[in-house]
Parts: sequence; C-alpha cells; structure tokens
Amino acid sequence: MSPVLEGENGGHSAPTIQEYEDMEEEDEKPTPLPMMQLLSVFMIQFAEPVTALCVYPFVNQFVRETGITKGDEKKTGYYAGIIESAFFLSESLTVVQWGYLSDRYGRRPILLIAPLGLGFAMLIFGMSTTYWPLVVARCFQGAFNGNVGVSKSVIAELTDSTNRADAFAFIPLMWSVGQTTGPLIGGLLSNPAKRWPDTLGRISYLRSHPYFLPCAVAGIISFITFSFAYLVLKETLPSLVAEEKRKAFRENPSDDLLKIIVNEETPLLVGSSQAVSRVPTLSSSNSSSEVSSISSVQPNKPRIQDVFIRPVLMTILCLGLLAFMDMCNFALLPLMWSTPIPLGGLGLDPFRIGVALGLFGLINALIQVRIMGPLIRRYGTRRVYRVSSAALFLSFSMYPIMKYFAQRAGRVDAIVVTCIVAQLCCQMSMYFAYGTIQILVVESVPEGGPIGTANGLAQMVSSGARTIAPTFASSLFSVSLQKNLANGNMVYFILMGLTLINIRCTALLPPEKAKEKRKATIPTG
Repeated sequence: MSPVLEGENGGHSAPTIQEYEDMEEEDEKPTPLPMMQLLSVFMIQFAEPVTALCVYPFVNQFVRETGITKGDEKKTGYYAGIIESAFFLSESLTVVQWGYLSDRYGRRPILLIAPLGLGFAMLIFGMSTTYWPLVVARCFQGAFNGNVGVSKSVIAELTDSTNRADAFAFIPLMWSVGQTTGPLIGGLLSNPAKRWPDTLGRISYLRSHPYFLPCAVAGIISFITFSFAYLVLKETLPSLVAEEKRKAFRENPSDDLLKIIVNEETPLLVGSSQAVSRVPTLSSSNSSSEVSSISSVQPNKPRIQDVFIRPVLMTILCLGLLAFMDMCNFALLPLMWSTPIPLGGLGLDPFRIGVALGLFGLINALIQVRIMGPLIRRYGTRRVYRVSSAALFLSFSMYPIMKYFAQRAGRVDAIVVTCIVAQLCCQMSMYFAYGTIQILVVESVPEGGPIGTANGLAQMVSSGARTIAPTFASSLFSVSLQKNLANGNMVYFILMGLTLINIRCTALLPPEKAKEKRKATIPTG
C-alpha cells in the first residue's frame, strides 16, 4: 500500500484530485541541484585536466634538459612518450580500485585524496632535474586522477532522474575549461627567469628549475580545490548516510528526526535498498515503535559481482566503443587537417587548427550545459545516446568529402569550410553521447549495487580504448596514403564500418528505469 498523508490528529486523509494534479506537475519539474555539493565535485574534475595537461607545452624541452637523450633529438619523442603514456597507464590500473574503495569506505575520503595527491605530484614534477623522477611523478598524477569515476558516482547520488542530466552536462564544461587552462598555464609560465629576467629572473630557484612555476600554480589550484571540498563536500554513499541517520535516531529519537530520515524527497535514500527498507506512517501514536524499527534496519552491502551482469557490461562495452571511435576521430582530425592538400589533407596551419578547435570546445561546452538536460527529459537517455553516437558516422564521412573538394579547388574554399562546420556540428552532437552513456552506466547498476566499482570499471575500459585508438587511427591513415588504398580513403571507410558496429551495439543497452517518484502516490485502498 502506498504511503498516505496524515491528518493533524493522526488520522489518514486522502488528498483531493487537485492535490494529485499538483503533485504530478511538481514531479515533472526538475529537482533543484545541490549546487555547493556539486561545485566541490566539479572543482575536482576541473583540477584533474589542469594538472594532466599543463606539462604538455614544455615536456619535450624538459626531457631534453634532463640529459636522458644525450643530445640525440630523435630520442626526445620516445622518452616524452613514456612520460605521457605513464599517466594513462597508471590511471587505467587504479580506477577500479578507487571505485571499489569508495564503495567500502565512502566517497568523501577517496574523492578528497585526488586533489591533495595531484598537488604534491605536481610539485615533485616541477622540482625534478633528472628524467626518472618525472616518470614517477607522472605515474602518481595518473593514479590520483584515477578516481575520476568516483566523482561521477557522487553526482549520481546527489541527483535524481529529473535533474541528473543537468548535473552530468557540466562534466564536458569542466573538462573543456580545464583542457584550455592547463596548457595555458604551462605555456605562459614555463622558463619564467628568461621571460621576465628583471623580476622572476632574480629568483635563483626559478633559474635552476625553469618548469617549477607552472607546476606549482597547477598544484596550488589542486590544494585550493582540496580545501574547498574538505569544507563543503559531504558523504553520499547511501549505506554510510543511512548509518549516520540511525546513529542520530539513537541519540535523539524524535518525530522531527523521523520525518527527516523518511523524507521521500532525499535523492540519497529514494529507491535505494541501502537506505531504510520501508517508509513508516507518521503518527504520534506509533513514533517510538517506528524509531526502534528503523534504527534496527541494516543497509545492504554492495556486492562486487553486481558489476558483472549483462546490463552493466553491455553499457560499459558501448562506452568503450564510443571512447575508441571518438579518440580515433580526435587523432585523425588535426592530422588530416594539417596534411598538405596534394597528399590528401587540407593544408591548414597550427594556428587555424587551434582557433577552430578552441572555438568548438567553448561552444560545445555551453551547448551541452544548456541543451542536454531538457533533451534527455524529452526523449529519454537511451534514445539520445543512440542518435548522438550515430553522429560519428557522419563525422568520418566528411573526411573523404573534404579531401575531394579541397583537391578539386586546390585550396580550402567555402565548400570545404562548410564541410568543416558540418563535421564539428556532428562532433558536437556526438558529445551528448558521453553524458548519456555515463548516466546509463549509473542506472544499469542494481539498486544498492557498487556504483563506484562500476564507474571505475567503465573508466578503465574508456582509458584503455583511448590509449590504443590514436596509434590505430594514425597508423591506418599513414598506410592508406602510402599504399593509396581506396584512393587514400581506406582509413575513413574502415572507421565508418566500425561506427556502424558501434551503432548496432547500442541495441544491447538495457531499457531505461522508470522515473523515480518523490511524492506520495495515489492510495490503492
């Protein structure tokens, strides 16, 4: 029997039809987001790309100055590649462990470790003067960046079905801003003693450690993030939240507290088997017995085997395919755009490529925040994912079309520019797939299941796919041109075929869960 509303004297009075209509209208409205809690999580997500990418502008020169190459310029790329790969390797080796630990010991302590560890890792990187400490510091960065999946678990637990898409839509924005800020810090602040000899050049430490300043600034951002999150972020793991509520019951078993624990509007408790197992009827006559009953309820412990079920695995498979195809496209785009027109590219210089991709990143992030939530509420998460992931097929199909028109005109004319805009629009549409698939991963886990472990496994698969994809796409591009396979277009045709497989796999996604109800439902009797 559904919960009913209590009268002032403890009796049950059924709501009127108008009251039910008002309840249904309120159900359709998104629940207000807990912005301060989410802001602390978003700051952590911002700090991660800043620390990950701020070293890219100077890492090659840093490697040369360590002396590891012994003056052989051909070895610079090899040793720089080790540093860059160490980050992704350590990240993919730790994401599942971070998720599992968060399911056992709580989200808050695991999430707070990330910015604190990243801050110290950046300081170690900047203070190093030899090569191998750089590799070790980069491994630490990847390891502490590995709990990015935990932040998605927190977002899921802070939201419900009406506002989850709005919260997840901020993730691309944080990544885009961090992706821009990190290289900017690294490029502007590296070698400050030579750039500002009259001021910073007087500091001997900056002369002997020319890359300490950008690393220190990135580290300070991480420490500020840690401080803010430490003060603001609260625990969201349902089993620990329920334990805190039971503890409060034992200390102060009052009716007001009882109302708090069974409040159906609390996203952390609604629909979770880790929360209170039943909703009591509030009345003055039985409050003491209800307190006793609720305080004795024990939360269900998440089981790791709940991750290895078909709905979760199929969703993670789709995420892995999406990440692989997207990273192939990400590697191909600047490669094809910069290749000379006679060889099958567009012949664009780095400045124009950078401006185009920078504008795309900014516009894309803003559109994600504004449109993704309403789009999912209107059409559903699963349908939006299937349509948006198919946009990759159109993006790959633009490559041979742009190549044809560029070679015919001998330059990048208006037709080619139109194709570039169309390709970036397809890219923009495809980014909706990331937000939706992350929601689907969370919702595919059984109620009370190990969401942190599932997000960690998803992040590991995604990182592994991103590690393989650039080499695969770049090598295929080179072979297609060298062997003139399909007139140099074989790489695009293969990737279009793989995209069709990815589209077919979206049919394996589990059906969406019914919308959560946060209000009292119509009594059956």
